[in-house]
Amino acid sequence: MDKEISVEIANVLETGEEMAKEHRIESNIVSTIEQLQTCLPVFKIYQKLEEQLTHKRFRQKIQDSSMSELRDFLDNLRKDSSRIGEVAMRHTSEQLDLDHCTRRNRKKNVATTAPPTLFSEDGGNYFTTLDEDEGLSAQDLVDFSPLYRCLHIFTVLGEKQSFENYYRKQRREQCSLVLQPISNMYEGLQRYRDYFHAIVGFFVIENHLLYTTNGLVSQTFLEDVWSNSVPVVASALRTNVSCCTDAEFIFQIKNEVTLFCNSLASYGYDISQLYVTLQENRDHYTNILIQKCVHAFYEIFNEDTYHPLQVSNEAEYLEIIGKFPYRDSALDDSMYPRKFPFSSMVPKVYQQVKDFVHASLKFTEGLNLSQTEVDDMVRKSTNLLLKRTLSGCLTTLIQKQSVGLLQLIQITINTNYLEHTNSYLEDFISRITGGSVKDLSHKVEFKGKSMFKDARAEAELQIYERLQAKIDETFDTADYDWTLKEPKGRASEYILDLVAFLQSIFLAFTNLPIKVATTASVAACHHINKKMLNIMLGDEVNQISLGALKQLNLDLIQCEQFAQLEPVKGLHSALLLECFADVRQLLDLFEQYDFSAYFHDFGEKTSKYPRVTPQSAIKLFEKIQEADRDKKKILSVLKKVERDKKKLHEAILKQLRELSQTSQ
Repeated sequence: MDKEISVEIANVLETGEEMAKEHRIESNIVSTIEQLQTCLPVFKIYQKLEEQLTHKRFRQKIQDSSMSELRDFLDNLRKDSSRIGEVAMRHTSEQLDLDHCTRRNRKKNVATTAPPTLFSEDGGNYFTTLDEDEGLSAQDLVDFSPLYRCLHIFTVLGEKQSFENYYRKQRREQCSLVLQPISNMYEGLQRYRDYFHAIVGFFVIENHLLYTTNGLVSQTFLEDVWSNSVPVVASALRTNVSCCTDAEFIFQIKNEVTLFCNSLASYGYDISQLYVTLQENRDHYTNILIQKCVHAFYEIFNEDTYHPLQVSNEAEYLEIIGKFPYRDSALDDSMYPRKFPFSSMVPKVYQQVKDFVHASLKFTEGLNLSQTEVDDMVRKSTNLLLKRTLSGCLTTLIQKQSVGLLQLIQITINTNYLEHTNSYLEDFISRITGGSVKDLSHKVEFKGKSMFKDARAEAELQIYERLQAKIDETFDTADYDWTLKEPKGRASEYILDLVAFLQSIFLAFTNLPIKVATTASVAACHHINKKMLNIMLGDEVNQISLGALKQLNLDLIQCEQFAQLEPVKGLHSALLLECFADVRQLLDLFEQYDFSAYFHDFGEKTSKYPRVTPQSAIKLFEKIQEADRDKKKILSVLKKVERDKKKLHEAILKQLRELSQTSQ
């Protein structure tokens, strides 16, 4: 019984399952029919569309509508490319830590990954506002769905190629507009920024489309547009930067150009040619810095008193040795006030050169240069400053007629100390650039020492010439009475003035190199000797009395006494006395009437009068005779014992003339 019941139950359950299955099938069929009925209008429309496409009906309207939408999109894109570029450059700045303009507003948490995707395809408005940019990538500013939609329609219509051609043509034209420099761009930094933002925005957009469209923007097209754009950008930078005369402004422009280059490089664009332009800008920047230094150098020179720099307390002393590498243990131990051997221009010029080096180095930041390249670049610009600018300024200073002899001596001393700074400057450059003085890879040799040496040589030459000019000027005041019967008993006024002047000048030679002091002192004494000879033997004087000759001897004695005092420290008096030998021997010959010894020893090493030529003796002899023309036997005054020996005098003159002829 139970078995039969169990079988019946099983049959009932099986029948129930079959009924449920059939019911589901019926329900699905009903649902499908309802859905198909719902879609039927769509199918009908699609069928009509297929028919229209087959017969090419309304196709032009579709194209025109799509093209209109594309034009609107491109117009908006062109207008707002600057905003896209601004965001892209800001992100690059944050990632590369190159933001020199908005550093204080930089966010603490900055992404350090590769440049983010700049654009969104979520629909909505084409562009957001700048206030909404803060939390977005630059690509989030643009919805490209209108472009993609147009591209799809033209692809379906089989007009993809014509669409691509039109798009590329329009974008080339827009690129040409973007590349046009802003009027008077050199007048403000924001104008450069606006220019760069527009260019970056254009190429960031094209870079995005390169990867999100199937051939609309190709790599070849993009490279071609970019390669044609680089010369235009370079020319705009070259032209506008060349109009700038403010080094700091050029440096700010360089920072913007560097950021511009890095922004484009992060998207794969080749910016090597723009770095060439940056190098040209750097040359202009260096020239502006040099011009600024020219004014600074002249200001330093004008403010200097050209007296040894004196400090009255420890603070002033430490300030000077902190600026200029000079130490002297004797000076360290001396009492205040202390005097440096150089004047105030030395530490100021040295500091000005260091400031130039810092400013020159600042421009190399962010240019992707090696340490050696930076070091050599700074050396090159510093050499230019020293050899062309500072050298020229020193030459102008040295040759100024208003600069006195004492000032020239101090300038010579100054250049000597500046010359010693060559190694310190070289170490300083290597230290701040991270290079090494001993690095053999340097292609630029530092030229500071040779420049200062040349300047010192010029100053030394001026000292010699000015010293001789002063001697000439003093001798021009000489007023001898050539008929004088008896000397005044003391040296002439002009000689006393000249000796006093030489004493002050030779005292100033103390801090000069001994070679320079010796040369200047000997040259001055030689020139005095020459001037005295010219006075006695020159054609301007026709006669010389015995009294006048004795007065010349007194003047010479005054000069010899000055030489014996060793007016230049370290210079033996004998060397200066030797300078007056020509005049001394000539005067002694006539004072002592020692012609017999003169004739006997003429041409011998043992001669007492080796500096007296027969020609000189003849000239002086004739002038003395002329002075006593109205007197009888003037030569007898020189040697009273021989006053009646007129024939002897004539014989002496005759013998002198014979010597003159044989010695020529």
